[in-house]
Amino acid sequence: MGHQSVQAGQVAAAADQAYPWLRRIVEASDDPVYLVGGAVRDLLLGRERGDVDVVVEGDAAALARRLGGEVVEHERFRTAKAALEGVEVDLASARTESYQQPGSLPEVRPAGIEEDLGRRDFTINALALPLRDQRELLDPHGGLADLDAGLLRVLHQGSFADDPTRALRAARYAARFDFGLEPATETLLRDADLETVSKDRTAAELRRIAAEPEAPQALRLLAEWELLRLEPETLEVAQRLAELLDYPPWSEVAKKEEALLALIDGPPARARELAAARPRRPSEAVETARGASPAELALARAIGGEWLDSYIGGWRDVELEISGQDLLEAGVPEGAAIGLGLEQALHRKLDGEIEGRDEELRVALEAAQGTSD
Repeated sequence: MGHQSVQAGQVAAAADQAYPWLRRIVEASDDPVYLVGGAVRDLLLGRERGDVDVVVEGDAAALARRLGGEVVEHERFRTAKAALEGVEVDLASARTESYQQPGSLPEVRPAGIEEDLGRRDFTINALALPLRDQRELLDPHGGLADLDAGLLRVLHQGSFADDPTRALRAARYAARFDFGLEPATETLLRDADLETVSKDRTAAELRRIAAEPEAPQALRLLAEWELLRLEPETLEVAQRLAELLDYPPWSEVAKKEEALLALIDGPPARARELAAARPRRPSEAVETARGASPAELALARAIGGEWLDSYIGGWRDVELEISGQDLLEAGVPEGAAIGLGLEQALHRKLDGEIEGRDEELRVALEAAQGTSD
């Protein structure tokens, strides 16, 4: 399939160009250090990557402290974070992992770089570039060949049993890179049991999927692999939702990630109600949409509530020139009458029946005084 855009022999030069500050890590460490995983994969694919992972055959936290700045240390997993030139770098001590039971968090112990690569999810993420001395790409599991072939392949048969969330990651990577599953990997994946994983970990992976530009395709894969029960209608709505939220004005209304997450369990009842509504006047539309969350509004539009375009495009932003203070100064006592008067004036303004401050005040006073009698 020819996915690679940087040759393996050129990846060191590409890393130096993309991440010139890596030299600071090398200078701060007496131990071997490596650029690993997704950063190497994306350099080979010619793709930009936000976060960067570095493995040290030594103490990652100590290295992070030597680099200065704020350090966040996770002792259990022998990892730390450091900021270099505005970029957050994940530092990890080379380690190997073992799982006491399927889906549990791993127990870790120090190891060399090759063992560290062997604990990873897919071959395309089991790549490492030494940052000093012989800077030849380490590829002990055939990740380069799988990158070139456009395949996701696990490193061992127990991969999905150890960590079933890797099956969710498979959907994310397959959609992002337009990769397929290596046949044996697909067989193993279909047996993944997400019930052995905490709901928090599953939710975190689904959130990462929802944040991807290719999220609708990832959800289709999860449904196809029978990892999530998603109705065809839900998948169609996901596609429309993603397209809707890519452009103004809807891109300014809701976050695609939040709306897609709300959709995964099926569109919320409030979104369905909004989609089914048929407001006859702008004032009725504003009342119908009152209190709906941004995600509910976007979902309702994706389901078919076309009237929401007008609501988002202008009706929701209509405001009165008058305020409650104007009614108080005109003699209306504090209380419900103030709110009722303003509401009536806003409705009449939305429906094009009045215009200007004087008419707003007249209508508001009539409504307010009518209730106070």
